[in-house]
Amino acid sequence: MDEQEDQPPREADPEPVVTSGGSEVVPRVLPGEPQNLSDVDAFKLLLEMKLKRRRARPSLPRTVTELVAEDGSRVYVVGTAHFSDDSKKDVVKTIREVQPDVVVVELCQYRVSMLKMDERTLLREAKELSLEKLQQAVRQNGVMSGLMQMLLLKVSAHITEQLGMAPGGEFREAFKEASKVPFCKFHLGDRPIPVTFKRAIAALSFWQKVKLAWGLCFLSDPISKDDVERCKQKDLLEQMMAEMIGEFPDLHRTIVSERDVYLTYMLRQAARRLELPRASDAEPRKCVPSVVVGVVGMGHVPGIEKNWTTDLNIQEIMTVPPPSVSGRVSRLALKAAFLGLLGYGLYWMGRRATSLVLSLPAAQYCLQKASEVWPHK
Repeated sequence: MDEQEDQPPREADPEPVVTSGGSEVVPRVLPGEPQNLSDVDAFKLLLEMKLKRRRARPSLPRTVTELVAEDGSRVYVVGTAHFSDDSKKDVVKTIREVQPDVVVVELCQYRVSMLKMDERTLLREAKELSLEKLQQAVRQNGVMSGLMQMLLLKVSAHITEQLGMAPGGEFREAFKEASKVPFCKFHLGDRPIPVTFKRAIAALSFWQKVKLAWGLCFLSDPISKDDVERCKQKDLLEQMMAEMIGEFPDLHRTIVSERDVYLTYMLRQAARRLELPRASDAEPRKCVPSVVVGVVGMGHVPGIEKNWTTDLNIQEIMTVPPPSVSGRVSRLALKAAFLGLLGYGLYWMGRRATSLVLSLPAAQYCLQKASEVWPHK
């Protein structure tokens, strides 16, 4: 037998794991520990590593608001501008500093696709408003809500074109950073967009809808990156909101205030004490306060602070009111106008096509021959 075969097999080195928040390499199996860790022991080990990286006094950006739940759980709300490189950096820094258990973002299931698209694809999608997108919006939200959604998409496309930057970059950064934190969950915290649009349309009168649509259709003011970054200042943002309230108070209630309530509710649901795993059922339960990072538009931060300690009922803001008489009349008028324009367009095109065909020499020759075969009586 060879000499090499008499030697015991060499034990493989433990595979290293690169953890988030730094370049430190931690061995998968610690020296002196048994080779076979139970699921509970592995969980406790990773949780201990996570808690060590969690800063007791984190250095947070000025756009972060700290809220404390009744059970001691902490929520760090990052107020962002949706077209901002600085907001992306604020989100990354906050998540790395506090090592959260849950990250909640201002998105719903209807907009979750932006988390998986790259920046170039999103930039192209935001700039291209097609008939197919309009039909999809109408099928999903109804005629009026679908048209309003497309008008708001036009606003987003206008900002995208002006800045050359796709929206929602802070949410994509939050998604990537949350995946690097051990045992961190990722929640969608916004109200479904069809509910928001339907409630917004139902709250406006016919002339308010016309006025709003007119303003959105002819939006062409240039926007600079400095303008977007100024939106991160609370005093300027509150001034802009005050102007909006004076113009469309019902629209502000449905699009901003009601979503403030919904976002607050979802953040409070996420900020629940975390139960640690037990080796056996005989071991007593142990819970620790959780840490949550919320990523929302800066305009929602004051409303979240206001609603944080109040009793919330989201059932009312999740219902879609039945259409009013004026709403039904406006929809019928819109459909009638659309069908009338379509019919007139087809009639005009038919007359034009007929006159063009009859003016051709071949058509003139056929008409002349037909008149010779069937003489006039």
